[in-house]
Amino acid sequence: MIHSPQQEAVDAAITSRRSIRAFLPKPVERADIERILEVAARAPSGTNTQPWKVYVLTGQARRELSEAILAVNADPEQARQHTEEYAYYPRAWISPFIERRRKVGWDLYSLLGLTRDNKAGMAAQHARNYGFFDAPVGLIFTIDRIMEQGSWLDYGMFLQSIMVAARGRGLDTCPQAAFTQYHRVIAQQLALPENEMVVCGMALGWADPGKVENSLVTEREPVAQFARFME
Repeated sequence: MIHSPQQEAVDAAITSRRSIRAFLPKPVERADIERILEVAARAPSGTNTQPWKVYVLTGQARRELSEAILAVNADPEQARQHTEEYAYYPRAWISPFIERRRKVGWDLYSLLGLTRDNKAGMAAQHARNYGFFDAPVGLIFTIDRIMEQGSWLDYGMFLQSIMVAARGRGLDTCPQAAFTQYHRVIAQQLALPENEMVVCGMALGWADPGKVENSLVTEREPVAQFARFME
């Protein structure tokens, strides 16, 4: 089988994508962000509905959102009053999904030297989500509430396209469902119209190669485990 340079470049952009949890303070040029979004907007969507909307946060805007969420998150009484607007994860976990979830969590915590009894350390690591893991660019994604499940499938392809386009430029990302818990804080900070629902957030920037958490490479099942070829 002959592998063309184009094929290798595309494959490399996809397979090198990882959830990066520590970023350098190096800024990302606005032109690069705009081009990434422009490329990602070519993602398919049913009848070309293009259900995505993106809030690009840098500088003070990013800091203010992070500070607002972190202030609420730091107070357990306040934090309990904030819940996700949609169920990202299953309400009842079964095998093999629960084992995969636990493994990736403990693989990360082990790299960071966090043990099961270090609840404060784990909470602090989770809270780093709300600072976009110190990435210079924070993205918040919303969708119109009128859109149904098919549009959410389309949205996933748009998000993946952003992450792959970022890798093609040497940039890294971390998609973050953690932001959905604080959708009311986000709506207030960004003055979201009532018809918009927060889908997720995403950190975008340059990975810090010196941080141990960025050495995590999650496992994937072999093709033979999830694909059935029928002739």
